[in-house]
Amino acid sequence: MLLSRHQVLARRERDPERLERSAYLLLSRIDTQGPMSIGQLAEAFGLDTSTVNRQTAALLRCGLAERVADPDGGMARKLRITAEGARRFAADREVNRSCLARVVADWSPEEIRELEDVLIRLNRSAEALEGRHWPRAEEDDARAACHSPVAQEPAPRTT
Repeated sequence: MLLSRHQVLARRERDPERLERSAYLLLSRIDTQGPMSIGQLAEAFGLDTSTVNRQTAALLRCGLAERVADPDGGMARKLRITAEGARRFAADREVNRSCLARVVADWSPEEIRELEDVLIRLNRSAEALEGRHWPRAEEDDARAACHSPVAQEPAPRTT
């Protein structure tokens, strides 16, 4: 809760044009998975489609996403991130990373790796309970499965 509050305060104080939390989450999922329909986004987050519809309407109004034909040939239109959406999402992600880097600035590399390992485990356990898994790059999965506590170079941060 404190970390979340720290990032929310950093958002408002440093740049009033930062993305709303819901916009950031939706763009993050679309960025990871590619174009998605409102139904797919609702399922991914376990939300009602009317809620996701309102949130995606805001993305469309702000020019952060656009409707496109289903690249797989389906009937439903999908949402894709625009260049402006990608730019703002990347900027927000960088601010989030820098805020977290300040929080752990005096931690050792081993402590940071330990936190990373525990957070991966925590996230995967929560996903398993909900039955909703966040798509990840294969190298992230392999790293998590093969990571041992012996000294090694820290993996690049992708969150």
